[in-house]
Amino acid sequence: MKDIYISFDVETNGPIPGPFSMLSIGCAAYEYPKNLISTFERNLETLPEAGEHPDTMKWWKGFPDQYQICRANQVPPKDAMLDLLAWQKSLPGKSTFAAFPSGFDFTFLYWYMVDVTKTNSFAFSCVDIKTYAMALLKSDYRRSSKRCLPKHWFSKELPHTHGALDDALEQGEMFMNMLIQNNGGYRGSN
Repeated sequence: MKDIYISFDVETNGPIPGPFSMLSIGCAAYEYPKNLISTFERNLETLPEAGEHPDTMKWWKGFPDQYQICRANQVPPKDAMLDLLAWQKSLPGKSTFAAFPSGFDFTFLYWYMVDVTKTNSFAFSCVDIKTYAMALLKSDYRRSSKRCLPKHWFSKELPHTHGALDDALEQGEMFMNMLIQNNGGYRGSN
């Protein structure tokens, strides 16, 4: 069974799941080398008892248009997670999630999946792209932030907008370029 890498990004209204909510999730499924198979995106209703973190909401004030986009067409969290699960199962291989940084995004994804659907279908299959960059560059973790990464890993066509699907596509292309380079086949970005 072939590997499918799901680059994913979440937008939230706070630093941790439960007391705060996931507002949006975007996923881009790739097979090596850099074949985009499918995408998934949902905007979620906030959790009934959750609040908004003041620092996060202050940050969102810098991106008012994107905040409005991630609040459009909201679905209940359970529906979003069940849709995500069905989408993941429809992919033609065994999936591994990838995020930058996974410590934040996967925390929300995993918490929502377990709390809302009472299942753990994702297991713990998640690559932290920043750690992968650190290993590939033989660098320190702190020197593996996006501003320190080689420019040829980034797509000129895919901006980082703070939209969940946009950001999942942007980091998915970056991760695929990293995999290609690591496997000795890097020929420049398409």
